[in-house]
Amino acid sequence: EESKFIDGFGWLTGLCATAKHTKGKIIADLKNRDLLIHVEQYPHVYPHCWRSGDELVFRIVDEWYINMDWRDQIKKIVSDIQWIPEWGHDREIEWLDNMGDWMISKKRFWGLALPIWTFEDGSFFVVGSKKELKELAVEGWDEFDGNSPHRPWIDKVKIRHPKTGLIGTRINDVGNPWLDAGIVPYSTIKYTTDRDYWRQWFPAEFITECFSGQFRNWFYSLLAMSTTMEGKAPFKSLLGHAMVKDEKGQDMHKSSGNAVWFDDAAEEMGVDVMRWMYISQKVEHNLLFGYGLANNVRKKLITLWNSYSFFATYAAVDGFDPGVREIKEKDLTVLDRWIRSKTHQLIQDAHFTFDNFTVDRFMRKMDRFFEDLSNWYIRRNRRRFWKSVDDQDKLAAYQTLYDVLFNTIKLLAPMVPFITEEIYQNLVKNADQNAVESVHLCDYPTVNDDYIDESLMRRVDTLKKLVELGRSARNKANLKIRQPLSSFKFVVKSDDSAEFILDQKSVVLDELNVKSIERVESPEMLINFHVKPNLKILGQKYGENLQIIRKFINEKGSDYILHELESGGKLKVISGPDSFILTREDILIEPKPVEGFTSATDEGLTVGLLTELNDELVQEGVIRDFIRKVQIMRKEASFAVEDRIEIFGKIEGKCGKALEVFKEYFYNETLTVNINNKFKHGEYHSTFKVRDEEITVGIQRITKN
Repeated sequence: EESKFIDGFGWLTGLCATAKHTKGKIIADLKNRDLLIHVEQYPHVYPHCWRSGDELVFRIVDEWYINMDWRDQIKKIVSDIQWIPEWGHDREIEWLDNMGDWMISKKRFWGLALPIWTFEDGSFFVVGSKKELKELAVEGWDEFDGNSPHRPWIDKVKIRHPKTGLIGTRINDVGNPWLDAGIVPYSTIKYTTDRDYWRQWFPAEFITECFSGQFRNWFYSLLAMSTTMEGKAPFKSLLGHAMVKDEKGQDMHKSSGNAVWFDDAAEEMGVDVMRWMYISQKVEHNLLFGYGLANNVRKKLITLWNSYSFFATYAAVDGFDPGVREIKEKDLTVLDRWIRSKTHQLIQDAHFTFDNFTVDRFMRKMDRFFEDLSNWYIRRNRRRFWKSVDDQDKLAAYQTLYDVLFNTIKLLAPMVPFITEEIYQNLVKNADQNAVESVHLCDYPTVNDDYIDESLMRRVDTLKKLVELGRSARNKANLKIRQPLSSFKFVVKSDDSAEFILDQKSVVLDELNVKSIERVESPEMLINFHVKPNLKILGQKYGENLQIIRKFINEKGSDYILHELESGGKLKVISGPDSFILTREDILIEPKPVEGFTSATDEGLTVGLLTELNDELVQEGVIRDFIRKVQIMRKEASFAVEDRIEIFGKIEGKCGKALEVFKEYFYNETLTVNINNKFKHGEYHSTFKVRDEEITVGIQRITKN
């Protein structure tokens, strides 16, 4: 017990095996006997206490085992289970193929008391129940009765062997805890007393546990016990998950100083953030838990909150009531129908992923949906909410966004219960006193297949991709989005997509801040494609023949090479008696914009923007920069979105000239009523630069709330 050498080891007898001075004495003894060749510090895995770090030594002891020659019977029921992830099935079979007999005892005081009694003739007897123990007891029953079946009370009981009549005592060992855990399907739901009741609950629908070690522990124990008892799988589905580690991938321990306590995390990052982190994690991968990851997750919830806040702000101003007026299908815009379709597709995804225990996939889809909702639908429809006329179009925008938000929080309620409840109380309950008390009492959303429009979603996705490429092309030319450009051209193979893009051209013009849009037939009208050999790949494939291939590519030119690859997918290089076949991976294609354009291409889409700027375009870019500065001032001054303002300060130079041309546009965008050339601080003032010219202005609300 003290890790000391026992009698029979000569001068080592009585020494502690883990003591440093013992190691020194052993090395010295080897040296004295001329048996020592070399000494060095060599790091290796060594048994140790995971709490204290103290070194441990193994000692030989007698243990109790279950003979597992019947393992093939267990393997038969493994395939009846849905394993998540799927490779869990193979891992369990691998364990069953390679395991030895099952060691079921431990040298402990506390724990499951093994019901094994031994006798002086070397025999043993396993007691099967408390009733049987009472029948066999010849001593100690009164001391045991009324107490739990653990030490020290169970040890008081002595029994008479039912065949030999010998008196026996219980072994000192306690049982492996997985024995107790594995028998749960039979020990907890009346298996021995009410079999009909037991059948209502067996097998279990679902179990989950960290799979590290459980293939040979709990999973195995459950399977082994149930094979013995009923010959059936004890559960239908098993989800095994990986571990939670710190942000660097290290195990968390109090002694290491990297443990994150729940109360601290809940207070600092919020429990909804924590829940999102766990639920969105792929179960087979370790979760690297920490405040850095939490900050990224918090941004997702902020996006949801900002979407709700946008609706609540304008709905309060306009007094929108979701139950007052009915919206007809004809009143919905393309984007209304698109976001509705996306929402019901998300509902469909929710039911599918929940049924298949892949909620992490749903959370990733929800993340993308937030982007669609916030950065496309709401942003593209802001002016519908801003306009003063309460027409059917404005009402349709309100009703659509309300329905989307309501469905979204119902979908998310099981995952992030607190923020969804907060939104529900303000979005739904405050507007309808007859609504149920909590989002968690609402029915879970069901999909309406009629609302899912695959064609529309595909078209809008293409439109969004086109805009994304346009922004990329702007960035390449260092042209900010606030600077208007005269022309945008695009190439798309699908006539249906092209028709939709042109039908929605106002979206493209606004998103990319361009004056005109045109479909052109060929990417070469916007991009020159230059080809050259992929030396890294070709060098490995053709070695000394690389120079022949390089010469062939240079002589044939880019147009020929591209045509051959596009038409047949292959390029045949012929040089005398030699020939080589090249594929797309062997060629590097470098796109370069046509003179006067900035361009981008991806997945069958090509776009180009004319980069030439005239005076009017430059002035409009200046006024847009000025508008942005004033909008920032409004935000920093905490003005309400509907507040109209007066500006104080003399606007001269480039900005002054631009203001003369775009005065009405500036006033509408900033809700400005008047510009007073005499400066005063007003409620808020600021100095900033527009196109390198310094401007100082103050702003004042016309009427305060």
